[in-house]
Amino acid sequence: MSSDQSPHTGPGKPLTVVVSGLSSDAHTWNLVYLQLVLEELGHTVTNLGACLPEQELAARCRTIQPDLIVLSSVNGHGYQDGLRAIAALRECPELMTTPTVIGGKLDTVGGDPTMGGQLLDAGFDAVFSEHSTGADAVSAFCSFVAFVADASTEADAGQGPATVTSPVGA
Repeated sequence: MSSDQSPHTGPGKPLTVVVSGLSSDAHTWNLVYLQLVLEELGHTVTNLGACLPEQELAARCRTIQPDLIVLSSVNGHGYQDGLRAIAALRECPELMTTPTVIGGKLDTVGGDPTMGGQLLDAGFDAVFSEHSTGADAVSAFCSFVAFVADASTEADAGQGPATVTSPVGA
């Protein structure tokens, strides 16, 4: 599912974004919602769907070469699945520095306050869990996307590499 239906409305350059579920999560409504939010901001989105094994996620992202990878969980296994997914992505030289975020329901027990930090330490650039960002999760996510778009614009203008140090974290 790929589309570029809206003109870019945010700051920075339009991004190529991959949205995906995690290996154990069969939910798709969250992925469609994220796709629509990103397309409304003017970005091009490839939605890889639900239940995507980690190695397939990495292979598809190597082919697409996105500016941003967005992983989403609804089933509460995002923490465990996310650790495997980010390890597979960061093993690929082409994806080592690609900004990658995870969000949604990351556990089934109510939110270990150390999970966000552990996911960041594992290689995610931002974590948007129901506990870490509360009701403002979509606003925080959109701010992060704008930040990545700005960083990509600066890199394209020769102002250095598009290094992302998130203003939004766990």
